[in-house]
Amino acid sequence: MKVGIAGLGLIGASFAKAYKEEGHEVLVYDIDPSAVIMGKLSGFVDGELGKEDLKDMDLVLVCLYPEAAAEYIEANGSSFNKNGLVMDACGNKRIVCDRAFKVAEKYGFTFVGAHPMAGNKYSGLKHSRATMFNGAPVVLVPPVFDDMNLIDKVKEYLAPCGFGTYCLSHADKHDEMIAFTSQMAHLVSNAYVKSPTAKDHHGFSAGSYKDMTRVAWLNPSMWSELFMENKDNLIKEIDCLTNELNKYREAMEKNDLEALTKLLEEGRDRKEELDGSKKNS
Repeated sequence: MKVGIAGLGLIGASFAKAYKEEGHEVLVYDIDPSAVIMGKLSGFVDGELGKEDLKDMDLVLVCLYPEAAAEYIEANGSSFNKNGLVMDACGNKRIVCDRAFKVAEKYGFTFVGAHPMAGNKYSGLKHSRATMFNGAPVVLVPPVFDDMNLIDKVKEYLAPCGFGTYCLSHADKHDEMIAFTSQMAHLVSNAYVKSPTAKDHHGFSAGSYKDMTRVAWLNPSMWSELFMENKDNLIKEIDCLTNELNKYREAMEKNDLEALTKLLEEGRDRKEELDGSKKNS
């Protein structure tokens, strides 16, 4: 295949490396010319992706922040290969899919939204790797849900990445779920380490602290944009968590050991239920 990638950050460069290792031709676009040069020197980029090249690409992966991704697709709508695929890799889906589906319909190309559920605490090209997506889930937002030929084509085109599972979702449902499963975890972790006590944690912390703070180390520019674009869903989750925390606080203020124990039991049981480990009585 001829694969075009817009955005050579952590995700875009990992895509480039994965496709190049499988022998595909990889052209890339990035606002920073030095990133393209670095990709060429490192051997996982064949050349620069220009507007005139888009018509020859079997697959174009837009790995930019959501607003920039939507703008890139809108600016290049008339140039995409009508027989190829255009996909994004953004953490929010509504803002990109709403606009990209309209552009795709206007110009006759196929767009499918995608969110690879993979990454690490670092950002940037230098931390990318060809195995980034091996075994990872990917959420797909197709234009229609009854076209199995399209889904099979997407799986075929993404095969070099090694994704473990594919999940279909509407854009609004994706953003609702991702507010809980990803964005809240990053937000809470980031807020948690702001405790004045945190500076003295050495020698007093082990697995629990590491688990709780792992995703506090994030890319502020990217995550602030994702949070703001999905703020309706994220605020709901913040309100829910705040309400639950207040129950624990109130039980302790009232010295209500029974209430506190019940709250902890409810949380434990819910975790067992969610993980499928709770035995039927």
